[in-house]
Amino acid sequence: MDMPLRALPDPLDDYAWPAAENEVPKEVFSREDIYRRELTHLFAGPVWHVAAHRAELPQRNDFKTTWLAETPILLIHGADGVVRGFHNACAHRGVMLETRRRGHAQEFECPYHRWLFDDQGRLRACPAERDFPPGFDKADHGLAPLRCEEFLGLIFVSLSDAAPPLREYLRGLEPSLELVLMGDGDCQLLGYHKTVIDANWKLYRDNDGYHTPLLHKAFTWLNWHGGKGSQVVTEHGHLAVTADLKPLSDTGALHDPSLLEFKAAIRAGGEGPQAKTGVLVVSPGTLISKALDLPIIRYALPKGVNRTEIHWTFIAHRKDDPEMLRHRIRQANMMGPSAMISLEDAAVFNRAQKATATQPPNTRFVKGYRPGMDLTQAGQNDEVGNLAWWDIYRRLMGFERGAA
Repeated sequence: MDMPLRALPDPLDDYAWPAAENEVPKEVFSREDIYRRELTHLFAGPVWHVAAHRAELPQRNDFKTTWLAETPILLIHGADGVVRGFHNACAHRGVMLETRRRGHAQEFECPYHRWLFDDQGRLRACPAERDFPPGFDKADHGLAPLRCEEFLGLIFVSLSDAAPPLREYLRGLEPSLELVLMGDGDCQLLGYHKTVIDANWKLYRDNDGYHTPLLHKAFTWLNWHGGKGSQVVTEHGHLAVTADLKPLSDTGALHDPSLLEFKAAIRAGGEGPQAKTGVLVVSPGTLISKALDLPIIRYALPKGVNRTEIHWTFIAHRKDDPEMLRHRIRQANMMGPSAMISLEDAAVFNRAQKATATQPPNTRFVKGYRPGMDLTQAGQNDEVGNLAWWDIYRRLMGFERGAA
């Protein structure tokens, strides 16, 4: 008689998270078992992930492939105008269906056994169907769908039925998304920068306003300083730092200072939302910013516990005139893996990754922190806004705080 197999207990079920609410264990950036737990508890958990913007698949029958950690996904802009998300795997034997990053197709054929799927994920043909088991119905063998919803052109997907409705998940972040996506999200794609950092994805995600003028030297030599602003931290751990932009002056650092012009603000009379800049972290791992006139979506795609692929996605408004398009493209020199600003980030993240086994064992968030504070009430340039997300991460992962 076969005895039932018992699941082995997961040692991480008893993992003790630091008692201090402003501390995060360094080992969460380097432990393979913690990363593996993230795949089930977080990436397949009750959260939404930004997978694309409609600007990346603007025409009907356009598609994009991407990843949710180690799960390949396929986004298809159907002939009916609806963008749908699927597991990027044939419903037959699980072979990855599409390997191109982007493209245009009305049908998707698996190379292994030539099963053919349409732009709504439905199985349309499969060779030798007469030899299949009785009752085989193609309607039961379409591509495995993902939950897929949109906001301002951003396409969100979730692997979990337990994720709340998207508008509930984004609650409190809407005004900031409108700012960085130019009001209505009616965007066109300018292009990508792609790079790989030898660091855990959470180090990249852990953005804050504290480091910005201290790490990025270009802010000083370009005399780029933000004015009055605020930091919004939502109940789901999203973070948005927005600020008025002070007029930039020519410091002599650039041969052509027109690169620093804020044309949208000038056209709007220097007032209103066009005169602001913003950086958002959409949990769990997408950064969206508007630096001067350039909106950027940054997808942080985990490629293992200590490796992350960053897709810098530059967009413009679909109604931009040629002059404004050229201006936005030129400003792509400002931000990116080898640009005037952000060049230093990868070096810092790599150094942080290499030091995850050092003492003290926990990293501490101190700028703006007060014991017992409401973690959603962070100041404009404080780092403690990230702690709200870390507490959500802790709970999603099933980690209880240890004894004080």
